[in-house]
Amino acid sequence: MITMLRPGASRRRASTSAVTAVVCLALGAVTAAMASLNVALPDLARATQATQTQLEWIIDAYSLAFAALLLPAGALGDRYGRRRALLAGLAIFGAASAVAMTASSANELILLRGLIGVGAALVMPATLSTITSSFPPAERTRAVSVWAAVAGGAALLGVLGTGVLLEWFSWRSAFAVNVVLAAVAIAGTIVVVPESSHPGAPPLDKVGALLTMAGLTALVFSIIEAPEAGWGSARTLGGIGGGLAVLVVFTGWELRAAHPMLDVRYFRNRHLSAGSMSIFIQFFAFFGFNFVVLQYLQGVRGNSPLAAGASMLPLVATMMPTGRITPRLTARFGARAVCASGLVLIAAGLVVISRVGTASPYWLLLAGLIPLGAGMGAAMTPATAGITEGLPAAQQGVGSALNDLSREVGGALGIAVIGSIVTAVYRSNLHLPGLPAALAGEARGSFGLALHAGGPVKTAASSAFVDGIHTGLLYAAGAALLAVIIVTILLPRGLRSRHPAGSEVSEEREGAGDRELASAAR
Repeated sequence: MITMLRPGASRRRASTSAVTAVVCLALGAVTAAMASLNVALPDLARATQATQTQLEWIIDAYSLAFAALLLPAGALGDRYGRRRALLAGLAIFGAASAVAMTASSANELILLRGLIGVGAALVMPATLSTITSSFPPAERTRAVSVWAAVAGGAALLGVLGTGVLLEWFSWRSAFAVNVVLAAVAIAGTIVVVPESSHPGAPPLDKVGALLTMAGLTALVFSIIEAPEAGWGSARTLGGIGGGLAVLVVFTGWELRAAHPMLDVRYFRNRHLSAGSMSIFIQFFAFFGFNFVVLQYLQGVRGNSPLAAGASMLPLVATMMPTGRITPRLTARFGARAVCASGLVLIAAGLVVISRVGTASPYWLLLAGLIPLGAGMGAAMTPATAGITEGLPAAQQGVGSALNDLSREVGGALGIAVIGSIVTAVYRSNLHLPGLPAALAGEARGSFGLALHAGGPVKTAASSAFVDGIHTGLLYAAGAALLAVIIVTILLPRGLRSRHPAGSEVSEEREGAGDRELASAAR
């Protein structure tokens, strides 16, 4: 028996497929942009004479703007139109990337990367909310699964694609890809993406948004600049203290606001608090690790950008299948046991990788990447479930936003803290006796420039950078162990999923975990 599709159903399917393709292209552009520039850092250092601190800013300006604006950008899209937010975000993303291709200094790139992050903050929540608000339930699950796959695939392709481009072109080619993808996504959005909004949504909490941006910026700025100013200096301690104070004021404001941007009362729920803190620390360690290890692979081991990106594939290859079996492990052993075990594996992997030296074989790095990937796969899904299951069905949008916020803020702070620790140790351990003061100062300020000098300078710089990695990754491992303690205290023993395996809700939770695993590939 042949079933005939009605013309209207066929057109509807074609339309939803086109919308999915366009929003996923936009998502892929902003996801790849976060990951791809890490592999271009040595090239950037040579071309712009950037110091280690400036390299941290070039990467973290994007993450900081993304994290600080994620919630208000999503609220703007909900209230005034997701299609409008998507177009505005893509326009900012593409235009800033085009200008970045002409940049000649590190400070210009820092400013432009922050502006690109503003565009990304508008794009990312608009892509998923367009799917969830525009598609009927029967098609929504498939579209969200495609969205999740693109989030992970684009991140990996971003690193590998930039590695391929750098074999023939300069770092500017990474921004050229942004421009092309943004232009195609804008054209597609204009043609096929419908407008959707929720005019009755609460007004934007402007004060809360400003306090968040001010507090996070002061905190990240002080941490990144600490190697320059000194960790015990009044500027560093005052900046960190001031940033934390502003975030405390933000908490007080949100408790009294009629329409809070982030209702901090949700954190009274122990499941939600445990999940949020676990995700925060996981990405704190993971983003910090990514920032330093790609510099190690290229600068110390001498890998090409493409080989450096390919060296990270075992981590992703371990993380994804582990994440697929984690829901079954959680159903059998409980969320606390699985999440804590995953965090212990993350710590173990980071400790192993912290032992790499200037002449270590690749198998030593591989021996750390495998438990690190397995740990990320095991820890993320129960942490995500802790956030989503800590809220009723009507507030799952809030849970998704908290999940994204924990990840992005953790990543931004991870790059700042771990990168600054590595930089401080590198500068302290780099000894260049007999070298002219100007050349020694240049080498101390930038690992990339020290490598470019060659000879004894390169050898000494490689050794000092490895010393920095030893310390930085041990701090990251310590953060993962701190998360083990938090999860053990906050989650009850033997907690199982409230939803049996195979149920519709259970599959939805598993899909949420898959989205987290996909985003970790960045």
